[in-house]
Amino acid sequence: MRTRRTALAAMGLGLALTLAACGQNAAAPSPAEAPAQAPAGGAKVGVILPETDSSARWEGFDKPLLTEAMAAEGLDADIQNAQGDEQKFSTLADSMIASGVKVLVIASITSEAGAAVAAKAKAQGIPVIDYDRLNLGGTSDYYVSFDNTKVGELQGQGLVQGVGAKPGAQIIEIEGAPTDNNATLFYNGAQKVLAPKYASGEYKLVQSQPIEKWDNQIGGTTFEQILTANGGKVDGVHAANDGLAGAIITVLTKYGLNGQVPVTGQDATPDGLQAILRGDQFMTVYKPIKQEAEATAKLAAALAAGDTAAADAIATDTEQDPTAGRAVKSVLLEPQLITKENVKDVIDDGAVPAADVCVTELAAVCTELGIS
Repeated sequence: MRTRRTALAAMGLGLALTLAACGQNAAAPSPAEAPAQAPAGGAKVGVILPETDSSARWEGFDKPLLTEAMAAEGLDADIQNAQGDEQKFSTLADSMIASGVKVLVIASITSEAGAAVAAKAKAQGIPVIDYDRLNLGGTSDYYVSFDNTKVGELQGQGLVQGVGAKPGAQIIEIEGAPTDNNATLFYNGAQKVLAPKYASGEYKLVQSQPIEKWDNQIGGTTFEQILTANGGKVDGVHAANDGLAGAIITVLTKYGLNGQVPVTGQDATPDGLQAILRGDQFMTVYKPIKQEAEATAKLAAALAAGDTAAADAIATDTEQDPTAGRAVKSVLLEPQLITKENVKDVIDDGAVPAADVCVTELAAVCTELGIS
């Protein structure tokens, strides 16, 4: 899917997502500095974020970081959240298009909703950037995200590292929302590592279950049902993100299995990093959102100026849309596998404050790992 990787190292390192561990959203900490204000008269860019129910990232991190990055590029960003409502998503897009935005940036709720909005914008000659999630079957001009297949591969590698060479190890997979193309990419990436082990009999797949809307509570309940049906036996869990991992760890704790069963994650949230330091979660994947926001702003600035050559020079990757049968010009940023040994990397990058991870019970572990 990915043909080239854009490092974009000069864009800096960013803030990680903050998701709740067990089906509730923790309040995301505010960035240290207030977002800069766009200069008067800057080109107007519309940005629609998907929701707040399943993740605190969109309002807590993406919105302020996008606001700051857009302002730094001299753009006037109108950033709204659809609150998980596809009709509101469409209405916000209609309003932004009518207001004369030069570029529309969308992190859609579903591919269908995103594709419909992109078609409306295209009809008005407005370029569209798919942000974080590619809208399958759509017509968006560009896509900015992380290498999400690689994210899944890192999760698969982390699970194998945690489980080790245990013949017949029983694995349960709790995946993301079936309507989110990213969840599909995460799954596909993980299967590059895990499928051969299932096929050889080295590992046994108990069940793989996608979770609607990435709902942590449903994820925990579903995991418990699968675990119970399997006689309480599990040797490893592929959880698609830290929120689902936290819900799964709650169930494992209930059965006295926490710390004994490797659990994967994603997003390098404070809760996920704490779980790793406690030994309840084996790994997570760090994805710096600041890089994503800055790449999107640079791309939007080029498009607002009508400079497609400059935009193409930024989006040097491609992501395949199998539904539309086309390659979408993309910026695909690099994720990083995080285990206990390198949790410090996330802290040192400024993604999560040490105080949010090194709570009293983990102070000694943090000291041992040089986290301060």
